[in-house]
Amino acid sequence: MEKVSLIIKNANVLTIDEEFNQYCPGAVVIENDVIKAVGLESEILETYTAGEIIDANGKILMPGLINAHTHVPMTLLRGLADDLRLDVWLLGYMMPVEREYVTPEFVQLGTKLACAEMIRSGITCFADMYYFEDDVAEATAEVGLRAVCSESILKFPTPDAQSYEESLAYSIKFIEKWKNHPLIVPAIAPHAPYTCTPEIIEKSKEIAVKYDIPLHIHLAETQSEVENVVAEHGMPVIPYMDHLKLFEAKVIAAHCVHIDPGEVRMLKAKNAGVAHNPSSNLKLASGISPVKQMMDIGINVGIGTDGPASNNDLDMFEEIRLTTFLAKGSSGDPTALPAKTTIAMATRIGAKALHMEDITGSITPGKRADLILIDIKKIHNSPWFRHLQDSLYSQVVYAAKANDVSDLMVNGKWLMKDHQLLTIEEESLMKQGQDYAQKIDTFLFQRESSILSKLVAIGGTMEGESFEVQIKVCIDDPAEITNSILNSGLSIQRKRHYHEYDTYFFFDDPKQGRLRYREDHFISEKNEVINVRSRLTLIGESSEKYLPQEVMLSRSRFYAPAMQSLRFYKEYFNPASTIEVEKDRKRFLVSYKDTEIFINVDTFIVPNLGAYLEIKSRTWSRLDAEIKSKLVIELIELLGLQNKSTISKDYIELV
Repeated sequence: MEKVSLIIKNANVLTIDEEFNQYCPGAVVIENDVIKAVGLESEILETYTAGEIIDANGKILMPGLINAHTHVPMTLLRGLADDLRLDVWLLGYMMPVEREYVTPEFVQLGTKLACAEMIRSGITCFADMYYFEDDVAEATAEVGLRAVCSESILKFPTPDAQSYEESLAYSIKFIEKWKNHPLIVPAIAPHAPYTCTPEIIEKSKEIAVKYDIPLHIHLAETQSEVENVVAEHGMPVIPYMDHLKLFEAKVIAAHCVHIDPGEVRMLKAKNAGVAHNPSSNLKLASGISPVKQMMDIGINVGIGTDGPASNNDLDMFEEIRLTTFLAKGSSGDPTALPAKTTIAMATRIGAKALHMEDITGSITPGKRADLILIDIKKIHNSPWFRHLQDSLYSQVVYAAKANDVSDLMVNGKWLMKDHQLLTIEEESLMKQGQDYAQKIDTFLFQRESSILSKLVAIGGTMEGESFEVQIKVCIDDPAEITNSILNSGLSIQRKRHYHEYDTYFFFDDPKQGRLRYREDHFISEKNEVINVRSRLTLIGESSEKYLPQEVMLSRSRFYAPAMQSLRFYKEYFNPASTIEVEKDRKRFLVSYKDTEIFINVDTFIVPNLGAYLEIKSRTWSRLDAEIKSKLVIELIELLGLQNKSTISKDYIELV
């Protein structure tokens, strides 16, 4: 007889392999971190002996569950802001709190809390997307779980980077550190089409292809996301991502709620994995993903909890059950996604969706020993029937609970035995988590009166580019300068004539920023008003950098449509003071050295400040801002104004 490390016998074994083999009573043979054999108990015990033999006492033995999409450090933000629209939830609460509190220590604590919860829910592997992902990986590896750890890239400043170039550089170091680790698969995560520029998507894809790692991204989560992509790019989300060559990477696409049949076929053709997040999609009213259609066509669809701030738990049993119920309820077909299929989605198919099917997901010889034992001798599981071949799958999906998981193993190592966690101490972690909650509560009490929160609550708020390059010169004759621009040889992409009415709101606390209500009156060549547009802009405090005459500003900027009257906004925001500004603007969008730059010829009416030439551009990239800062000086010289004194202040500062 061959001697091995461990045999688990007397189990109801669900292998969840391609043939859905079951062995009752069955046994599994483990040698170090690998599954060596699986079969009927009698045959296994005739062939193998072991240093340790464990009697499973009739429990279900199956592969560990795979959480295909989550944000584990957000356990520390669980219950922070519920029952809100996605934009209000994300921009008004999550991102401000994250900017204030997310640090490597925060991430490590949140990850360990999540690992404890996931172990108790039978999860042996998860796909994460967050900041300071190196610390997520460190904490996860210390606990002993398996994970795809994906470093988030956004066009906004994030807790771990002031610009997306920093995030990309961080990602490369992170990937090189963790590549080929026994538990951690490093990945890159351009957050979503609406939070990333095309350049971010393309560069992230290039990194993923170069290092042969997964690329984790949110796609088509909300109807408004799809509508905005169609309006801006003339195509739905999935074709737009294909246009940017995203699918050259091994994509993990979270959500995919609002996709049409053509997009379903495209995801299949591109071998993209999809992570279905039923609880989160329902809680945020994002919609119901067409999971049955994706499964019918052969897409690898895994199941995820999403983050514990949008779910609000990491209970995979709940997600598995909800996945099959939603498919049945939305299709009117009770046979849609039977229990056996949804268990496969949470294990073997989930592993395929994460592009790691060779490592985990089924009890198959050669794969890693990632296993769980489920105690079915509980009142809510009684009685049980065995006349149907698939009855054990039904019992797991429709009757079992997360707390029925009694034992969990990852990579051949027990992380929980008889409901006792072996690699993590819960009580001290929970206390530290509550300490964070008290700090965040205090912060949010103070923020309830914040101007940003009020702006987000109005709806439609978007964050603008982080960096702005601007320079101004005082001019004597606006008409002469306008003619100089038209005859300069510059490639003019677009020209507009506006009459602008601005009301600036100032607040006692300068950290609140200043809010501008603007009415843009579009003027025709016949000098008639042909359209009026109103919007609000919240401008935060700036960090200025002079290079050497021009200025580059780094600051927050949020935009929202202004659908109400000026009187309404004065009462709603209650500013300490206001200033009215009226000016005439001729605006030119020019292409100079393959760079788009705005040139404004502004004549002030109220107050009477005279006329100015303003050259400006905005960008999400610090490097791009520094390049543009040199180009604006060249444009001043091109227009013959190099002898004029330059001004780097905003207009309102001149007022």
